[in-house]
Amino acid sequence: MDVRPIRTKRDYERALKRIEELWGAEVGTAEGDELDVLATLVDSYESQHFPIPAPDAISAIKFRLEQMGLKQADLAGIVGGSNRASDIMSGKRKLTVKMIKSLHEKLNIPVESLINAG
Repeated sequence: MDVRPIRTKRDYERALKRIEELWGAEVGTAEGDELDVLATLVDSYESQHFPIPAPDAISAIKFRLEQMGLKQADLAGIVGGSNRASDIMSGKRKLTVKMIKSLHEKLNIPVESLINAG
């Protein structure tokens, strides 16, 4: 196993190629350990070079409602009424701290996504 830090795009591409070769290696073997270490290094490199921004609040709410099979009408009970829910989803109203807390607690939406309310 010749594992090195991933510092360049070339290092990254080599690591991806080696991961592909090692894919399916058994856990606890030298190949499995190498695969685990390389995957960790690639994850770190990708996090630094290809960050995925948190979704905006409206997108996070829509996604979570869809995941839970809920509708905007269900959101009304969480944010204080159908007019508020409509205004929030159309971007006309910003979330209050109370709404953020309620959305986080009842829909398990990360606070970081809800704070990005535009």
